[in-house]
Parts: sequence; structure tokens; C-alpha cells
Amino acid sequence: MAELILSVGIVAFNEEACLPELLSDLSAQDYPKKSTEILLIDSLSSDQTPQIFQKFQVEYGALYHDVKVLDNPGKIQAAGWNVAIKNFTGDALIRVDAHAKLTKNFLSQNARCLLSGEMMCGGKRPNIIKNPTAPKRLVLMADNSMFGGSFMSYHSSDTKHYTDSVFHGCYRREVIEKVGLFNEKLGRTEDNDYNYRVRAAGYKIAYDPNIVSYQYSRGSLSASLRQKFGNGYWIGRTTAISPKCISLFHYVPFLFLLALIFTVFLGLFGIWWPLLLLAVAYGAADFLLSVLSVLSEKPFSPLFVALPALFLLLHVSYGVGTLCGFFSLLKRQKW
Repeated sequence: MAELILSVGIVAFNEEACLPELLSDLSAQDYPKKSTEILLIDSLSSDQTPQIFQKFQVEYGALYHDVKVLDNPGKIQAAGWNVAIKNFTGDALIRVDAHAKLTKNFLSQNARCLLSGEMMCGGKRPNIIKNPTAPKRLVLMADNSMFGGSFMSYHSSDTKHYTDSVFHGCYRREVIEKVGLFNEKLGRTEDNDYNYRVRAAGYKIAYDPNIVSYQYSRGSLSASLRQKFGNGYWIGRTTAISPKCISLFHYVPFLFLLALIFTVFLGLFGIWWPLLLLAVAYGAADFLLSVLSVLSEKPFSPLFVALPALFLLLHVSYGVGTLCGFFSLLKRQKW
């Protein structure tokens, strides 16, 4: 079976803490290096990210099909991926996040899936942490839970199927040539929009559980809350830019926030039963899913009893972000 030339793109901004391990994972892949092209794209970093990229190019460039170090003057992720699209020469392009860890057969499993006839594919994306402490494990439990992370099947399903999106998507050249560039008006939702356009162009997105990579959870509660707020913010803004790529699921935290605000408002006028009903319904789901998460996490820490409160904070943060995203649309923008 003929080998594919796989192009791997990494877009990074001030990622000196994560890149050495990720690049080590790349160099340890069981897929032939001569059939692998690496595109290392720096988004005007102020730390050692450019130097780390250049060092990798010097040390490993001759072993690969090619190693390119490129600049992303647009700085945002969408602009960085467009740099990758304009410069890759392989049969397929794989998008790899700088906060990721790759299994040894990550590239070979992507190639196997494409060679089976798929045009775009991806796989599992469990969350992990470095230097685990009780607070970090608490945040990790929330990220890995369907209540705090995602109900989407492409995060952890054990069966191959077609889906709306995948993490670390692998795109055949034909798909990219037909779909075009990422939308640089978007931040954090550029992949939602791109994968929607992939489906609209008539291609299927294959989820293959044999393709496994990991994403590092944020190292603190504040960082996790900022991440959720930012995710929600761009859901709100994307509603005006590319509404078809957003599903009702993405608005659930916002709708919960509206319900919370409305029922509290009714309570001010002595109508408390809607707030009580909301509290009971949400509290039951929160408590049950928290217990399930805690029971599966060993060893136990007393801090884990805070998981229900963490879920609530994450949902409210996401919802507030979406609300702020909607409000931002009221300002005059040049789309």
C-alpha cells in the first residue's frame, strides 16, 4: 500500500512550556519521517517558541520530507492555519494543537483511516494534566466529564462513525482545495465553521477511535474559567458571522444563565417556585454526575466535594461569555 505524505501543522503563540514534549512526540512517531512534512508556525511569540521551532528544524529537518518554520503575522489561530494551508505540500494536512500530546501511532492511524477511503478523519481526545495536584485533578475531572466538557461523541466514543467535527482533524488535499481557507473573522470557533463547510461541500467526517491524542487541561480554576468564558464569547459572536456552524448544544449554558436570571427576577416579586424548580433539576443533574466523576477518580481527595460548585461556575462562565459575545455584536464592526 502506497504511503501518504502527511503534513502536520502546529500553530503556537508563547508555548515554550508545551512545545518540547509535543515535538518529542512527533519525532517518536512510527510513521516514516520521509513521508512526513512538519509546518511549525509562530504567531509573533515573545518567549522561546521561535527558537524551539528553529532548533527542531536544524536537528531533524534532514530526516523528514520537510520541516518548515513559518510566521503568522495575523497572530490568531485561523490566520495561522491559513499559513499552513498555503504552504503544505503533502497529500493531507493534520491540525495539531500546541497543548497536545500524541500517541506513538497518531500519524500512522490517520494515514490508515485515509487509505481506507475516508476524506477527513480524527479520533479520541481525552484531557490530561502535568504534575497532578488535587486542584488540577478537580479541573481535569470537570473537563473529562460530559457535564463539564462535552456530550459530543467525537471526544471519547469507542466506535467508528461519522460526526459533525473531530479534534485534530486530518484533511485530504482535495477537501482543503474545495473548502478553501479558514475564516479569519472567527476566534476559537474557526474549526466549527471549517468543519461545517467540509460537510456542506459533501464530505463526511470520520471519527476513528484508533486515532488518539490528548489535550492538556488548564492548570488552574481561573484559567479554566477564562477558557470557558472565551469559548462562550465566540459562540455569541459566531452567531452573526457563521450561524449555521453552531448547534443548539452550544447555547445550553447561555439558556441556563437566562433561566437563572429570569427565575431570580421572579423571586424578587415573591414568585419562587420557578427558581426552586430550576435549582432542583440542575442540582440533581449536577450532584449525580459529580458523584459519578468522583467515584471514577482515584485516589480520592476531600477537595473533590467542590466538583458540583465547579460545574456551576464553568456553566455560568460559559453562559456569561456567550452573553458578552452577543453584546459585542451591538458595536459597529467591519466584517
